[in-house]
Amino acid sequence: MSLRSMSLRRHLLLGILLPVGVFVVINTVGLYRQALEAINTAYDRTLLASAKSIGEQLDVVGVEEGAVLRATVPYSALEAFEADTQSRMFYRVSSRSGTLVSGFQELPFWEGKIPDRGAYAALVDFYDDTFRGDPVRVAVLLQPVVSQTGRGMAVVQVAETLELRQTLTRKILFDTLWRQAILVAVIALVAVVVVQRATRPVRRLSAQLQARPEGDLTAIAAPDAPRELLPLVDATNEVMGRLQHLLDNQKRFVRDAAHQLRTPLAVLKVQVQSALRGDMNAQAALAEINQTVDRATLLANQMLALAKVEQLRQQAELGPVDMTAIVRAVALDLAPLIAEKDLDFDIETVAANINAHEWMLGELCRNLLHNAIKHSQRGGALSVRLITDARYLALTISDSGPGIPAELAARLYQPFSAGNVRQGSGLGLAICREIIQALGGSITLENREDHGRVAGLDATVRLPLVHNNGV
Repeated sequence: MSLRSMSLRRHLLLGILLPVGVFVVINTVGLYRQALEAINTAYDRTLLASAKSIGEQLDVVGVEEGAVLRATVPYSALEAFEADTQSRMFYRVSSRSGTLVSGFQELPFWEGKIPDRGAYAALVDFYDDTFRGDPVRVAVLLQPVVSQTGRGMAVVQVAETLELRQTLTRKILFDTLWRQAILVAVIALVAVVVVQRATRPVRRLSAQLQARPEGDLTAIAAPDAPRELLPLVDATNEVMGRLQHLLDNQKRFVRDAAHQLRTPLAVLKVQVQSALRGDMNAQAALAEINQTVDRATLLANQMLALAKVEQLRQQAELGPVDMTAIVRAVALDLAPLIAEKDLDFDIETVAANINAHEWMLGELCRNLLHNAIKHSQRGGALSVRLITDARYLALTISDSGPGIPAELAARLYQPFSAGNVRQGSGLGLAICREIIQALGGSITLENREDHGRVAGLDATVRLPLVHNNGV
């Protein structure tokens, strides 16, 4: 199983038990080596004591090169130093030249040297060898021998087979392994219990989400969640909030489309039936049918535009856009409508960049300017001004229309709330509001008065600027 697909519990257990297991193995090896060293030290002391005991029973006649060593050491004298019947001890007493004085001839003569800094206050050396096919541990003692008739130096070798050492070593090893195994089992049990308790909120949260009915995107309530899970819970709630918002917009779009398109389609069907029956002449019938198709087309386009605003808001792929170029391009596209109403048109702009989507700004300017053209009186004035301050740009479109009635102001930005349903769908300002909110701006609509009467409407949009540093 890969680490990506591994559960949180297994990941935690692996992260806890693997280092513990490695530490236990290292600790076990270290303890075994220490125990083995302690065993060798203890039994080496026994070998040294045996060698000293043999050395005390030596005699010498003559001095220097003429010294002759004599030993009366029966092998039974070593039985006192044997711990049990598992191991066997052998000895050899020789002169410095290697001449056997007493003991076992087969035991190889020592040809090493005494360590410079030994662990004992004696001329002693320890080494491993083989005797009669068995591994042995050998202690070598250089024993000075002095008597009334001479003095000399004897080499006393005492060898011991390793059965007892190996038995004790295995026992210590098995005892250590059992203790370490129990320790690992206890640590594993504690780790499992702790991990189970630590991951219980995660499992409970997972069970709650799985038990939810389809389409339930309400916020997760996790009051007992640990602190480390709170960012995940908050992020999940934020995602579900966005999904709920998208679903609400989708449902609203479907509901509004079904409701609003039904009316023009029904009117269109009646008009077609009336024309087929001959209730009106063909020219008048086609004119009314054309108006109904135009209103249905406008309604469909604006509903699709409203849905596209929400889609672009969720994508959040915004970049610097030249607002001046957008405003002038829209004004140029709508120039035939301006000329048709013989409006006194004036435009004034300054350079201004904002973080936005080009389509969003174009749709915003098109809706505001189209509304201003539609509501302006024939031959009236229409102006577009784009100014900036330190942080914002302000786009003001002033028409010469009747302004906003007081009864319409409260519900002006609600969809399908046009003042005259025969002239519009009531979606233009709703689209503008959605675009402006997505860009972090604001919009105000104020009646402009002249000598106590309404002379027109000022639509002002404020949007945050983008400076050279990207802020």
